[in-house]
Amino acid sequence: MAPSTVVVTIEKPENPSLKHNLLDSSAFLEKQKAVSTKQFTWVLLLKVNRVFACLSWLPMALSGMFLSLKKRISRSDLTDEEPKTRGRLYKFIKVFLGLSILALVMEVVAHYKNWNLNLYQPWEVQGLVQWCYMVWLTFRVDYIAPTAIMMSNFCVVLFLIQSFDRLVLCVGCFWIKYKKIKPTIAEDAFDIEDPSSFPMVLIQIPMCNEREVYEQAIASACQMDWPRDRLLIQVLDDSDDINLQNLIKDEVSLWHQKGVNIIYRHRLIRTGYKAGNLKSAMGCDYVKDYEFVAIFDADFTPNSDYLKLTVPHFKGLELWTNDPETLSQGNPELGLVQARWSFVNKDENLLTRLQNINLCFHFEVEQQVNGVFLNFFGFNGTAGVWRIKALEESGGWLERTTVEDMDIAVRAHLNGWKMIFLNDVRVLCELPESYETYKKQQHRWHSGPMQLFRLCLPAILTSKLILPFYSFTLFCIILPLTMFLPEAELPLWVICYIPIFMSFLNILPSPKSFPFLVPYLLFENTMSVTKFNAMVSGLFQLGSSYEWVVTKKTGRSSESDLLAYAERESMSASEEKILRRNSESGLALLSKLKEQEVVAPKKKKKNGIYRKELALAFLLLTAAARSFLSAHGVHFYFLLFQGLSFLAVGLDLIGEQMG
Repeated sequence: MAPSTVVVTIEKPENPSLKHNLLDSSAFLEKQKAVSTKQFTWVLLLKVNRVFACLSWLPMALSGMFLSLKKRISRSDLTDEEPKTRGRLYKFIKVFLGLSILALVMEVVAHYKNWNLNLYQPWEVQGLVQWCYMVWLTFRVDYIAPTAIMMSNFCVVLFLIQSFDRLVLCVGCFWIKYKKIKPTIAEDAFDIEDPSSFPMVLIQIPMCNEREVYEQAIASACQMDWPRDRLLIQVLDDSDDINLQNLIKDEVSLWHQKGVNIIYRHRLIRTGYKAGNLKSAMGCDYVKDYEFVAIFDADFTPNSDYLKLTVPHFKGLELWTNDPETLSQGNPELGLVQARWSFVNKDENLLTRLQNINLCFHFEVEQQVNGVFLNFFGFNGTAGVWRIKALEESGGWLERTTVEDMDIAVRAHLNGWKMIFLNDVRVLCELPESYETYKKQQHRWHSGPMQLFRLCLPAILTSKLILPFYSFTLFCIILPLTMFLPEAELPLWVICYIPIFMSFLNILPSPKSFPFLVPYLLFENTMSVTKFNAMVSGLFQLGSSYEWVVTKKTGRSSESDLLAYAERESMSASEEKILRRNSESGLALLSKLKEQEVVAPKKKKKNGIYRKELALAFLLLTAAARSFLSAHGVHFYFLLFQGLSFLAVGLDLIGEQMG
């Protein structure tokens, strides 16, 4: 019998604490897994809820947008746009739009039917539509594409030259800031204790129907810190409203009775616009007693120390030097001292913000760099002081263009006169707040230089002076054309990379405007149509090139205006004018002022509809659809947003919104 066996089992004693921890850990993981699953489910539900909310909101938003557009179109004044804007350029755009829509339809059909010219022989073509598409491709490749490529390359070269020019200007601006270069004034330019040491200065304020701003313009000039016996103010009124003429006369009379040497002038024959007005004023006999003339448009309100910051540069300055020996010599060749503009309404709306970007670059970079390195820049027409001798020797004010400021600057430079720009001296003014006003201003600013280029070309070539009149040809002609020609397609660095880089450089002088980088780029391309049209009309002497439209003002007060008006007497302006006016009885004048207050109801101003911009918007959106079929990516987004930009401008949604 086998011996009995004993099985000994050795069990490892359990660790109660470890077992407890393992149970807790597994329970925690199970609980965490359940919580994570529940959280994930809730997140998905929230996402789905947001998607459905967006989907439900999208039709409402689109419906509201279309209703707003319909309301804008029905209430807009289509007659505000002048007949000439519906001329040849508008007809060309409409024809281009019709052809592009036709081409887009054919491309859509070819895309979905997978037509390929290389896979078909002429005898294999089936149907009239396919035959038309084949003819179009052949004609495009053989005739249109070579011409478009040649024009595209030419405009790309112009675009690169313009971009390089701006880059050089920016480098020059950085160098000026790094070296802290700026004009300096000799400390002993004038004897402050002796008013007779101050030169005789003439201030001219040309205006035409400036009802909103004439008071602040006259007040700021009359409160200039300068010996009164060495200063004369000319108010050059070209207004055609008799009531407004009387109001301006009363304002001048008020300041004259306060001891200010001020004169009111009104021309019976208004010829030559602003140039004719200034020319007539300079013909007065007493002007020969004055050495310098400061010019301010009606919406400019200089500070009281403006003359003391500008005129001494003529007397005690040797350009761009800190040498005390040369400072005392002065610079008799200095003909112009130009101050910078500053804008009281730059944050009013998107349009004024974009204008501020442009003009900050113009003053901070273009004017300052050209003034430092060339001693030449375009006179801005206002906020500048001229040596009267320089004006006379350069031929005076001429009425041959609508940019009399640039005209006199070019002729003065050709005669050897130098100019300096003071970036630290700023004069407050207004920016156009509506697109209609801004468009008319830009038309004059771009047609005038082309007139001047045509008139001054012989003198410019003789003096070997090259003026950079680069236009916006690339983006207003070539780019829309190449959208429908794959053979002449513009590269991405022309459409996207370089323009964004140059826009970034433009925004550097106004860093607070950096969020508006993309809108600024799109808006500049949108305005290229107006500017190109103006340049063509100026170059070929079309009727609109000689038209002068006074920029609409709003009369927004600044701090300097409020300080100026604070010095007035406590009585109201109307009562004051009645007491001081001697040519009429107080009762008669009171009745006249009351009649002026009851003005006949004017036609309510409405936002306009701009056909050219709308036609180009549909053209670009059509091109965007064509680009979408080709899966171009960046080209599609550029065309889409550029088309929407044209659409917003065409519906006048970018500037002042009128009820």
